[in-house]
Amino acid sequence: MAAIMSANPRAEIARASEALAINISAAMGVQDYIKSNLGPKGSMKMLVSGAGDIKITKDGNVLMHESQIKHPTASLIARAATAQDDVTGDGTTSIVLLIGELLKQAHVYITEGLHPRLITEGFDVARTKALEILDKISIKSDGNRDVLLEVARTSLRTKVHHKIADILTPIVVDAVLAIRRKDEQIDLHMVEIMEMAHRTDADTTLVRGLVLDHGARHPDMPKRVENAFILTCNVSFEYEKTEVNSGFFYKSPEEREKMVLAERQFILDRVNKVIALKKQVCPPGSGKSFVIINQKGIDPLSLDMFAKEGIMALRRAKRRNMER
Repeated sequence: MAAIMSANPRAEIARASEALAINISAAMGVQDYIKSNLGPKGSMKMLVSGAGDIKITKDGNVLMHESQIKHPTASLIARAATAQDDVTGDGTTSIVLLIGELLKQAHVYITEGLHPRLITEGFDVARTKALEILDKISIKSDGNRDVLLEVARTSLRTKVHHKIADILTPIVVDAVLAIRRKDEQIDLHMVEIMEMAHRTDADTTLVRGLVLDHGARHPDMPKRVENAFILTCNVSFEYEKTEVNSGFFYKSPEEREKMVLAERQFILDRVNKVIALKKQVCPPGSGKSFVIINQKGIDPLSLDMFAKEGIMALRRAKRRNMER
């Protein structure tokens, strides 16, 4: 103990029995803090950040992330709960209550003189038995939409108001089913949640496609196209500076004009190739349209050329939308 005090004079020293009681008390404190959130009838909690931002929620994962927990044991329980949410997406509050209740019951046996090692061995036996029972009573699902709706509704009602949960349930299920591929792991990054200003949770809708937060940048471009070919590219249709430090020197205005024309011709060649591709795949009278979604920029002259050919061109698209 003298070594500890010399290393940290402010350190709090507790003997084995006292440390055990402190740890169990910390776990029960976290349990009491979060138990009122459990279930669809759970209460909401208001969190206020240091900057004054207010967040109202009853999601156990949010509470564990946002709360400033100092005690090592309580912090360990919070990390276990958030790990549960990362793996399964639900059960954060339940696992905190389960850990707190197990430690509460363990404290009763410890006070009667039972060694903690025997209690931990009993927990291992109980875990094995619980897994066997869960395997027996579990129901196999092949992705039936009705079953998924019930699962999603059960989970959402523990996090938001039941009226909002009933609105979000079919949206969530249909969004996941839309990106599901046979014999492949579901990539949830294919689903994007966009927040719209001046809208409420009740206005949430599912769009089966991509929602780009920018439109065509030319007034003559079509605003709506159907039966379209979509060209996704990462090519610049505007003048760009060189990636290395370099300079161009000219002796007369004529030479400068030639340089400008050469730079412009480089862009025109790219635009003409796209227009030629459009004419090839969308011959006149076919009823087909052509759309360009580009990650880089498109200058006004190029936009004007695309507009004259009836091509809708979107520039500076986000990379994550291109990957989708």
